[in-house]
Amino acid sequence: MTINLLVIRTKEPSLLKAQYEMLGFDFDYHQHGNGPYHYAAEKNGFVFEIYPLTKSMEKADNSIRIGFDINDLEVKMMEIENSNWIIKSKLKETEWGMISVLQDLDGRKIELKNT
Repeated sequence: MTINLLVIRTKEPSLLKAQYEMLGFDFDYHQHGNGPYHYAAEKNGFVFEIYPLTKSMEKADNSIRIGFDINDLEVKMMEIENSNWIIKSKLKETEWGMISVLQDLDGRKIELKNT
């Protein structure tokens, strides 16, 4: 089994899109049928979408943790240092490899692993 879709919701889709573009995603802005406009990126068969909050949502769900494999993670972390990402855990060697943990604008923990 392979994960092929992840949808997150936010109050500020454009700001969150810009943040995830720093990780290497290239988003398109579109909608499906009568649904809301949103951002979508596809990489290696994986679709990552950023939707606005639904009318019934007061804030984004920040309880999920997302992990991405990143090429040249050391270089990427230098770029991220002067951005709006919050670095929760600097790059360190673990039993799973070199990993850093960030926090996005909505408070989600994002684990980056060097490929």
